[in-house]
Amino acid sequence: MGKSRPRAAEKRVLGQGSIVLTSNSSLTIPPAPVYHPTEDEFKDPLGYIYKIRPEAETYGICKIVPPPNWKPPFALDLDTFTFPTKTQAIHQLQARPPACNSKTFELEYNRFLEEHCGKKAAKKVIFEGKELDLCKLFNGVKRYGGYDNVEKEKKWGEVFRFVRSGGKISNCSKYVLCQLYREHLYDYESYYSKLDRIKEKSCKRGLDNEKKSGQQSCKRSRVSESGEKVKMENEVYDQICEQCRSGLHAEVMLLCDRCNKGWHIYCLSPPLKRIPPGNWYCSECFNSEKDSFGFVPGKQLSLEAFRRVADRAKKKWFGSTSASRAQLEKKFWEIVEGSVGEVEVIYGSDLDTSVYGSGFPRVDDQRPSSIDVDRWNEYCASPWNLNNLPKLQGSMLQAVHHNIAGVMVPWLYIGMLFSSFCWHFEDHCFYSMNYHHWGEPKCWYSIPGSEASAFEKVMRNSLPDLFDAQPDLLFQLVTMLNPSVLQENNVPVYSVLQEPGNIVITFPRSYHGGFNFGLNCAEAVNFAPADWLPYGGFGAELYQHYRKPAVLSHEELLCVVAKNDHLDSNALPYLKDELLRVYNKEKSWRERLWKNGVIRSSPMAPRKQPNSVGVEEDAACVICQQFLYLSAVGCTCRPSAFVCLEHWENLCECKPRKRRFLYRHTLAELNDLIMMMETHSSDDMIEKRNKRKQLTCSSELSSLSKKVKGSPVTITLLAEEWLLRSCKILQMPYSKDAYAIALKEAEQFLWAGSEMDPVRELGKNLAEAQNWAEGVRDCLSKIESWASHNNCEMERVKMEDVITLLNVSPVPCNEPGHLKLKDYEEEARELTQEICSVLSTSSSVSVADLETLYSKSCDSAIYVKESEELLTKLSAVKLWLQTVRNCISEKSPCAIEVDTVNNLKSKIVELQLQVPEVPVLLDFVTRVELCQSRCAEMLRGSITLKNLEVLIQEYDGFTVNVPELKLLRQYQRDASDWISCFNNIVNDVHEREDPDSVIDELRSLERNGSLLKVQVDELLLVDLEIKKASCRVEAWKVLSSKMPLEPLQQVIALATELHIENEKVFKNISDVLVQAVCLEEKAKHILTCEVPMSDFEDVIRMSEDLCVLLPSIDDVKKALSVTKSWLIKSKPYLVSDHSVANSSLKVDELKELVSESKSLKMYIEERSLLENVLKNHIQWEYKAYSALNDAELLLDILDVGDDISSNLVPKIADQITKMESIMNAELKLHFDSRAVPKLQETCAIFRWCFKALNFRAVVPTLEEVERLLEDSENHHVTYASRPFRRSLVDGINWLKQAVEILCPCNVKRSDLIDVEEVLTKSKTSKVSFPLIVAQLHDAIKRHNAWVNEVKAFFNRSHGGRSWSLLLQLKDVGSTDAFSCDEMDLVKYEVQRVKEWKQRVGDIVGVKGGDDYLLINALSRILNTLDGSLYAYNKLDGCEERHLCMFCSNDSQHPELSTCSVCTDWYHIECIKPSLGCASNSADLICPYCHIIESGKISRLKIDAKRPALNLFLELISDAEKLCVEIEEIAIVHEVTEKALKYKACLIEVVDFSLAYLGQDTSEVIYKLSTALKAAEVAEIYDRETNCKFEVALARNSWRVRASKLLNGSQKPSMQQIMRLLKEGVTINIPLEDYYWHTLETIKHTGLQWAMMAKKVSTDSGALELHKVFELIEEGENFPVHFDKELKLLRERSMLYCICRKPYDQRAMIACDICDEWYHFDCIELSSAPKTYICPACEVDTPDEHKCTSSSIQHQRLNGECEEPQTPSPRPVELRRELEKSSSNTARKIAEIDDISTRRQSGIERLLWRNRKPFRRAAKKRVELEVFSPFFHVH
Repeated sequence: MGKSRPRAAEKRVLGQGSIVLTSNSSLTIPPAPVYHPTEDEFKDPLGYIYKIRPEAETYGICKIVPPPNWKPPFALDLDTFTFPTKTQAIHQLQARPPACNSKTFELEYNRFLEEHCGKKAAKKVIFEGKELDLCKLFNGVKRYGGYDNVEKEKKWGEVFRFVRSGGKISNCSKYVLCQLYREHLYDYESYYSKLDRIKEKSCKRGLDNEKKSGQQSCKRSRVSESGEKVKMENEVYDQICEQCRSGLHAEVMLLCDRCNKGWHIYCLSPPLKRIPPGNWYCSECFNSEKDSFGFVPGKQLSLEAFRRVADRAKKKWFGSTSASRAQLEKKFWEIVEGSVGEVEVIYGSDLDTSVYGSGFPRVDDQRPSSIDVDRWNEYCASPWNLNNLPKLQGSMLQAVHHNIAGVMVPWLYIGMLFSSFCWHFEDHCFYSMNYHHWGEPKCWYSIPGSEASAFEKVMRNSLPDLFDAQPDLLFQLVTMLNPSVLQENNVPVYSVLQEPGNIVITFPRSYHGGFNFGLNCAEAVNFAPADWLPYGGFGAELYQHYRKPAVLSHEELLCVVAKNDHLDSNALPYLKDELLRVYNKEKSWRERLWKNGVIRSSPMAPRKQPNSVGVEEDAACVICQQFLYLSAVGCTCRPSAFVCLEHWENLCECKPRKRRFLYRHTLAELNDLIMMMETHSSDDMIEKRNKRKQLTCSSELSSLSKKVKGSPVTITLLAEEWLLRSCKILQMPYSKDAYAIALKEAEQFLWAGSEMDPVRELGKNLAEAQNWAEGVRDCLSKIESWASHNNCEMERVKMEDVITLLNVSPVPCNEPGHLKLKDYEEEARELTQEICSVLSTSSSVSVADLETLYSKSCDSAIYVKESEELLTKLSAVKLWLQTVRNCISEKSPCAIEVDTVNNLKSKIVELQLQVPEVPVLLDFVTRVELCQSRCAEMLRGSITLKNLEVLIQEYDGFTVNVPELKLLRQYQRDASDWISCFNNIVNDVHEREDPDSVIDELRSLERNGSLLKVQVDELLLVDLEIKKASCRVEAWKVLSSKMPLEPLQQVIALATELHIENEKVFKNISDVLVQAVCLEEKAKHILTCEVPMSDFEDVIRMSEDLCVLLPSIDDVKKALSVTKSWLIKSKPYLVSDHSVANSSLKVDELKELVSESKSLKMYIEERSLLENVLKNHIQWEYKAYSALNDAELLLDILDVGDDISSNLVPKIADQITKMESIMNAELKLHFDSRAVPKLQETCAIFRWCFKALNFRAVVPTLEEVERLLEDSENHHVTYASRPFRRSLVDGINWLKQAVEILCPCNVKRSDLIDVEEVLTKSKTSKVSFPLIVAQLHDAIKRHNAWVNEVKAFFNRSHGGRSWSLLLQLKDVGSTDAFSCDEMDLVKYEVQRVKEWKQRVGDIVGVKGGDDYLLINALSRILNTLDGSLYAYNKLDGCEERHLCMFCSNDSQHPELSTCSVCTDWYHIECIKPSLGCASNSADLICPYCHIIESGKISRLKIDAKRPALNLFLELISDAEKLCVEIEEIAIVHEVTEKALKYKACLIEVVDFSLAYLGQDTSEVIYKLSTALKAAEVAEIYDRETNCKFEVALARNSWRVRASKLLNGSQKPSMQQIMRLLKEGVTINIPLEDYYWHTLETIKHTGLQWAMMAKKVSTDSGALELHKVFELIEEGENFPVHFDKELKLLRERSMLYCICRKPYDQRAMIACDICDEWYHFDCIELSSAPKTYICPACEVDTPDEHKCTSSSIQHQRLNGECEEPQTPSPRPVELRRELEKSSSNTARKIAEIDDISTRRQSGIERLLWRNRKPFRRAAKKRVELEVFSPFFHVH
């Protein structure tokens, strides 16, 4: 919140102090020291570090190698350990653009262009086909020192990489990028560089002006999005600070020029000393959240998954080989500098060990079974265990009881290759310790703490754009910088290589960073020995400067540690020095507050745990975010906001006396802490220390003084006066107001040193006396209120409180009420004794006596605790009587518990009761006991169901719930339920189909029956039913699964034995047995006879329907399976279409299948079909081998012949047809015969030969020839070596060369020598191609003819060479000519002409190379230049022509009109779309005059997309080198000549305009209007001249607007004046200019008046009223409009009360009728009543004639009441004369005796109404009861 982003112009001039970011030198970084402590040295970590600190601290870092025997086990389970990761973009740690918001940059850039260049930015700037981000380009150039530095050191490649990461860098792209920056951003850079230099020169002058003007000019109005002012805490403010949420101190409020949010300059991070000039943007608008850089949270990974990622990364960079340290470091810094490309890694960093576990053993952690107990416990207690280090003896963090992650609790780090930790130092400048558990090494770099400032300076100069965007960049831990850059700038850097088991120590304020060499695990924590304390103070100040919340309160830590009794002697000097620094700072600020009038103070609430740090959180300063432990400042206007002492003035705008100072320790207590540090030894030293302390404190405060009523007074003198007054107060009778005032006055002394101990002691006595006296008065008030209100519900005084007050001796103060309180105490004591007597007596007491005594205690005004005991006994007696009566009258069964009856019986003796209900209760108890005895007797013996039912029937409806009777009833219910369940099971057991469930139910029933307490007869029948159920279970098993025949027969026999064989299930089993015997006989029959397959399948199917396993069924299934397997294997050979098969059929497998078919046991038809297939294949093979023999004979004939004749072509075709028919027949069989590939190869070679021989009779295409050659490469090696094939291949190669020469589409042309050589080769070839040879001879003739034409063309003169003839030669040569010098010459000359025309077309905006359009465009430009020169010639007085200034057409056009200002002619339709033209043609004003006179230049685009003059000059020079004459050259010559004339005229007008400084601008306006017309008409421009012209237009626009502002109908505001002056500075308006001088004078005078008005508006009536009116009149007549100041002055002139004073913060009250306000002291009111009516409204008239509030309100609504106004200003003498006249008149009226009272009252009311204004708006302020939870009053 509130982070400021100073622009580059506010920090440095671009290009100054820049540093080269890359270094070519290799890393030669010296190592830091390495220490090897002995075992004795290693026992005390802090002691050893203190020992090596003098040497190691100069390096900032060191490495410690522990003794060999110290090897702590790794405590985490690597298999189950998971952790979150972060993604690090290593390539962006240094070479990244700042996260600038492109929209904010675009807004600022557009403002610059409009205000300083008078134009708008281009919509898009294209670079390499994509839109160029100007914001990135600007920051990239700034990174490398500005344009001049980048150009000088040739850094455009680095800038390119900055703008377009990953793109290919070429010289062309670097040049284009440089030109784009020069065109669009160079002026922007120059402007801000200049602004920065001006700002530094005028810095001191600006500060003086701010002091004089009160910085009123910097205030800017703050409104919400809806346009309304912001309201906070019942107050309305113009703007609110986003950091402290206050709308006060608007004079130092900065408003963002984009989002309109506000920040105080002291709330920014870091704060600003003054309001910066120019536009300012907050960090939220300047930085883009989308482009912000940070480490992105990644996935939650296991260690194994992380290891795989790390291994892949390392293998990617270095393969399987191991890399050296130098290679790793070199590669890492190459990635960081952005020269390698995008590289991302993951890092398990900052893992809180309290969540994810520590690598060190801990007492509360689960010990792994692999670690020995003794070893675990040893390392749990080791001082080098990072979990123990922060809390070791001697550590300043011992007092911190809050587990701060990373500080008190270690952090774990799981790293991989190149995962890094960026440059930083520790929080609060702590020490840090890092232990490497396992894995690859870590590489550390360090800067000594003494060189931290130099390091920060190099970082800021190296990365200026990043620090501009984020001033607190080094707090973010996301930025690296190559150490070699630091070394080159004389910053020492040291390195450490940390290996497993090593410890690395970083020292306070030592910047360090580094990266990992691979997968590793490390753990780190902070610690703070005593020598850290000075660095801790520096860290706290750094947090305060950057407005960063601290981790802990440094002041709290100091105070808590100082109070510790077990301090190390080595720590005392450091602690004393730091305490002394804090004491001096605190003392200085407290004294400053006292001097400035902050005298109200109170101590903070005491801590619950004062000896612990961080347990209770303090509030933080709303400005700097620091903890307010020692002191704070608050105010009632902002009860929830507090500030530190340094920012007390920024809290609010209230007067200092309204603010309250809060403190935790007095200066005396702080001084005691310092003195405690000196020694803890002898009494003599303590006595000397006390004397020195008293002398120090008295001398320190004796000089502390301030002015009181004009004279200086010391604080000591004020304290002595207070002591005298307070002693007198103690001796006087108690007065609450006097004590409160004295205690309030004492607040300004209590915070001071020991010299104020008497004040504290007396103040304590006053507070105790006040509390005692108020306690006495409060008790008496409550007692008297109780008695007067007749025992209403009011709080009574407790006897203990009264005794406590009366036992105080001696009496603290003179309060007479304590004697009266003593009398009340004696009455209450007598009542107490009476109650105790009643409660302690042994005799019976009646209920009436108890009620009487209790009523007496309730009537007493003092509460005695014995009355509670009396009430308890009375309540118990009443409760017993009520319970007995309820029992006797109860009718419901079992409603009374036995315990209740027994309890009532026992209470008779306990309560000593004598009531009639006692005998009745005893009889009732006897009946209950009889029932209990009978039930118990039955329970002891054997219980029959019949006897049990008789007893239960007898006691049916008994009102007492006897447990034994209840138990017997339960026994009866259990027996009845069991018998019912048994009958339900037995009745339907044979019909159920779940026999298993029946058995379970019967057995469960049997178990339950054995547990019954009552005997039942049905229990003996359960066993028989279980046997029957078991038999049924076996039957169902037989039916549900297949079994042999024997189990079925056994089930039937058992059912017959139990007489259940007729049940349905057993009948089903009998039927199954009969079917099984029949099927077994049929199976044996089919196995012995050869039957069809269907018979086998029928037997198997029938057997599956039976639940019996047949003996022969397995043999049947086996025979069927063998047959089906044979059919599956033979199926491929029996299908009709063999082409669908996936592979060739095996002949051997076919023969094997025919053999196997003879052993099958059943009849099938496929056996004979397979034998026929085998026979057909044997016949096909014979035909195939016969055809191959014929083909071989034909090939032998071709090899022998010397020349290939055409007679062989038909024979080859016949042989091809024969072989193809044989192969087609083979496709139907599809066997794997060896003859098939031979046929395919032979057929392929014959087809190729046939195609090659056919080319002798036709002209083939190049593609056909090339395809034939490609086919020849695929021939089998057997045929590739034959002579006839080689001859054919040679012929085809020749044919390819010839066809390439003749092909018109051939890009690479052949020369004449190549063609002749090809013709020579055709004569030696065995294969001839006569058609091709004839075409070659014809091509040579056409080439020679074209060459002769070219030579004749170039032999002509320059004028005889036409462009059309040159193009004709080029077209003919492209088809007829071979490659030659003449062809190259023609092409070269044509290309030169076309390029020149293309350049002309690009300049004038003609695309496509159309000559007609090009000439028209040039002619149009020529016409526009004529129009422009005509405008200038008219200015010089030449003859006027009636031509339209837009289109230059003739005046005969019917709609041609004249401008009423410049008298130029225009077509209405030409100027209709333009701005500023009038609707009436008679009053027409052309847009040029309108723009110049109105001062609006933002819409001009006089150079948009127009050709530049210098480009035409270059065209003229290049046209002289062309070999032909073209029409465009002459037109370009004419355009250039007229453009130079136009430029000279424009320069003349611009020079005149810039040199003019007078008031009358009419001539300048006329000349600029003419120049603007000429510039608008001319479609050509010169950059340098146009820039000067734009400056002239801008200055003229500024003068026009200044003139309108000064001479307008409405007064301008001061903001408009200052804004216009600010614009004048940016465009360099001369100081001698008339309007500049006038505006400066108005600004100076206006600011002085505004300061005076503000001072008078808050002077509480000090200035006389007539002077206020004079000041108002002066403001109203001023040429500037002061709305706010005049409003304040008019409010200041409004008078209140009868004293006629303005509002002055005194207590006031408003009349409930007229709403007029009156001071309490003016109308003599001490407190505010519920309703108040002023004397002017409460006149002395009869009641029936008095105006009620409602009637007065009615009169107001009807307008009947007259509203007096504030008197107008009059001279002092006149007012005195009128006052004297009024007093004389009043005396005369008082002397008349016969005037009635009513008359007198009417006159009085009239006087009151004339002395007050009517209907004044009421301002109500809330008075807070409680100021803050900080405030604690003793």
